[in-house]
Amino acid sequence: MKRMHLHISVEDINKSIGFYNSLFGATPTVSKPDYAKWMLDDPSVNFAISQRGARAGLDHIGIQVESDTELLEIKNRLEKAELSLLTEEGSTCCYAKSDKHWVQDPSGIAWETYHTLDSAPTFSGQESAEPSAACCVPATQKVQFISRK
Repeated sequence: MKRMHLHISVEDINKSIGFYNSLFGATPTVSKPDYAKWMLDDPSVNFAISQRGARAGLDHIGIQVESDTELLEIKNRLEKAELSLLTEEGSTCCYAKSDKHWVQDPSGIAWETYHTLDSAPTFSGQESAEPSAACCVPATQKVQFISRK
């Protein structure tokens, strides 16, 4: 099963947690001083907020998969479309270790496809990472999409 992932940068983590608790009727499955994540089944989404983005708003979108096979399937589709792809294996981000592939849509929105391997004690794998450091999204680059009609 694949699960949609949305990550939003917020200005006030506590007010935002309160808002999303009310909206979803659930509390976060992961809660840190600068980050919270809800793993919802209805709708099926991994919804995360943090104070890690450059400004409040959409940080990135993704598709979380449950196996290496599903991740490889998506990677193959992206490569066939000749999209600029960034692969990270064993990456630590958002208090989790994951294998992932990043692409950006034609408007520059970052999309991550990933398989979570384990939880992590730090946001970015570095004990001394600044709390204001941005999320783990790679730098924006222009993506060329080749239509195959």
